[in-house]
Parts: sequence; structure tokens; C-alpha cells
Amino acid sequence: MNRVYIKTYGCQMNERDSEAVAAMLRDKGYSMVASEKDADVILLNTCSVRDQAEQKAIGKAGHVTARKRKNPNLLVGIMGCMAQNRGNELLDQLPDLDLVVGTQKFHRVPEHLDAMIATMQGQGPRPETIVDLDEEIGSQNTIRSHVEDKRQISAFVSIMQGCNMKCSYCIVPKTRGEERGRPIESILEEIRELVAKGTREVTLLGQIVNQYGVREFPFVDKKSPFVQLLEQVNDIDGIERIRFTSPHPVGFRQDLIDCYARLPKLCEYLHFPMQSGSNRILKAMRRPYTIEKFRHIIEQLRAVRPDVYISTDVIVGFPGETEEDFELTRRHFEEIGFDMAYLFKYSVRPGTTAEPMGDPISKGIKEERNQLLLDILGRSSLARNQSLVGKVEEVLLEGPAKRGEGMFMGRTRGHRKVIVPASDRLVGELVPVRLQSATASTLIGELMLEGIENHREAALS
Repeated sequence: MNRVYIKTYGCQMNERDSEAVAAMLRDKGYSMVASEKDADVILLNTCSVRDQAEQKAIGKAGHVTARKRKNPNLLVGIMGCMAQNRGNELLDQLPDLDLVVGTQKFHRVPEHLDAMIATMQGQGPRPETIVDLDEEIGSQNTIRSHVEDKRQISAFVSIMQGCNMKCSYCIVPKTRGEERGRPIESILEEIRELVAKGTREVTLLGQIVNQYGVREFPFVDKKSPFVQLLEQVNDIDGIERIRFTSPHPVGFRQDLIDCYARLPKLCEYLHFPMQSGSNRILKAMRRPYTIEKFRHIIEQLRAVRPDVYISTDVIVGFPGETEEDFELTRRHFEEIGFDMAYLFKYSVRPGTTAEPMGDPISKGIKEERNQLLLDILGRSSLARNQSLVGKVEEVLLEGPAKRGEGMFMGRTRGHRKVIVPASDRLVGELVPVRLQSATASTLIGELMLEGIENHREAALS
């Protein structure tokens, strides 16, 4: 009864939460399996930000609980944002669930499973479903364990939980609670532990990551707590690259912009959600900035780091979005020239302030607007990748590529995906790669062997 399979839906923060739950379970004697067919326990870590992700998770949960008719000892649990948002309501739809755990109770999963399994092995009645959704002080400090038997070349590190923004379309403040930051020293200790296991790159995670600690920790020399954290991560020996996601235009001050010029390990990459190019729609979304402010931050960033790569989020079809509003979004999206983007078709999220507005824009119009932005993105991303052909870029090799014998995948500092012939011994290394060809999403290159030897000699000297 100790084999566990975890399926994760949604964002990088959910991936990080799943990693932590897996590590906690392993510490308690459970083993993680790669297939649900081999599992005694199936846990679904869910997302509520988009309706599509929620429906996928519900469909999967329905399929898995149906299997319990053939295997009554199978335990099935739902964790994460959908569990937090829907709670006991899930049991009306999925009465065979054994466990429903909210976003502040991930660390309780092992003890809940222990209790259930002990009851079942004692030949007693099957335990009632456990629903654990309460807030817990200090829960932001519990998601720090990592997968222990697997080297993570690039690792996510959660630095905070929750969000104090009130975007009208977003359910995250309800599912994740208010902003709560971890102490800087705790974060640094976690990163040092990762370095000792071979991690070379970290991505700092937070719902509004640049708001880290603003209500808990002091500004020093006019530097925000987040900038102070970046400086100290930059000083850790063994870490070669730093990324973070996702910041908000609110609180994106000059001290953070200047980090891109003065912190050598901070990669020239920024994920910066725009959401809309119309000030009227931004106001309806309760996004407290104008498109002019958003673009000014990008201009300042490009002034200190001209080669920066920028990705974004955009929602099309928000209630009330007219053709004129969308045209503004299209124009700004094209003029800014994003290198990558996550494009979403608006869906109503229960419990948000936008819910009473309904969903008046047709699916067809949303699809059309979404495709127009995808076409722009494809051209922009392809042009940026093609501009790199013939150049030599530093690539952090992460592991074997999904296709092609002897092919390995890595990323540039600008987060561009690169496929290159290599060998296992170079995984985790920063290697020079001459880029030979490009698509909109991927670059193909060859190793510069002389450059690799020079890099090793420099590292040993």
C-alpha cells in the first residue's frame, strides 16, 4: 500500500508543490511510481485558474475512482487549487474520493495517508473521506523538500505563497490565500542544498514574485526584499543562473530593473504578464496599471539589457472586450515583439468578481482573436530564433531530448530551447553551442568542443 503516483495540472507552482509532496512521502517510506497502473495511491494536484484544467482534472478523477470498483483498496486524492476552491462539493460529484487537501495542507498528505492505510490494514471499516482545507500559519515554509533520488539541473524554489491582488478574473487569492513570504535565510539554505546535489539553475516562484516580503521584511538601501534576495542568491557558489516568475507591473521598480545590469547570474529573460493592451479592459480586469506603464517598464529594461527576452500572458475575450479593445491588444502585442506568450481564451471562474459579467463573447470570436495573436507570436519568435543562427550561445544541458538518439536538450540564458548532439557526461554543464538552424520554438546546434575544454580549464584554475 505504499506506491504513489502523482499527476500534476497547471502552473510551475503546482509542479513544485508536487515535488515537495513526493519528497515528503518518500521520507515516510512511500515509493513514487511513474504509472498510475502500478500505484496503490493516486494523487491529482489540480488547478482552478482555467476551466479547461479543472475539467481535465475532474474527468481524470472520475476515471480513476471508477477503477476502485475493481480495486477497492485503491486510494484516490485531490490536492491543490481545485480542492481548495470546491472542497466538499467535489464529494457530491466524486463520492469515492478518499482525500481532499487544500493548498496550505500539502505537508499533511503523508500523515493522512498513514492514518487511512493503518485503518484499512487493521481490517476495520474503510475510513471516511478526509477533507483538509483550513488555513495554516507558516504553511509557506513547508514546501521546500525536493525529489531526493534525482539530480535537478534546474529547480523551482517557492519563496512565498498567496496573492493580495484582486484581479477580477482570477481565483488564486481564494485558493492560495494572502501573501506570505519565507525568510530569506531559509530560501538560501534550500538553494545551497540543491547546489550540493548538482543544481545549476534556480527559478524563484511566487504568485506576484516581486512583491516578496514587502509587508514582512524591510527595504534596505532602497532595495526591496526581493532584490535583496536576488543579490544573495547571486552570491551562492555553484548557482550559475537565476530566473523568477511571475512579476507584476505594480512594484516593478528601478531597483529590480537595475538587477539585470549588475547581477551576472540573473538571466536576460523576463516573463511579464500584460493580459490586455486596452486600458479600459485592464481596468475592468482590476489590473492597476496602464498599457503605457507596462511598456515603459519594458523600455527601461531593454535600456539596461538590450538583449533581454520577454514572454507574457494575454487573455482574449474578457467580458466587454470590443473589436477596438482587441485591436489595441493586437497592436501592442506586435509592437512589443514578445519572444514567447501564454494565450488564454477567457473562461468564467466561480467566486471571482468578474463572474456576474458572464461570458458574453462567443467561442468563435475568442478563437479568432487567439489565432491572430498566435500568428504574430509565431513570426516574432521565429525571427528572434533565426537571428541567433550562426552565433555561439551558452547552453545549460538538462538531459536527453524527447526524440533523436544521442540528442540532448538545453536552454540558453534567454530560455530558448536548443537541441544538440551530446553525451550524458555533459548533462548539467554549461556548454558553448553554435546554432545552425531554427524553428519558432527550437534551435538546433553543434557543440564547440574547444570551447568546452577551455571552460573546464577555467573552472579548475
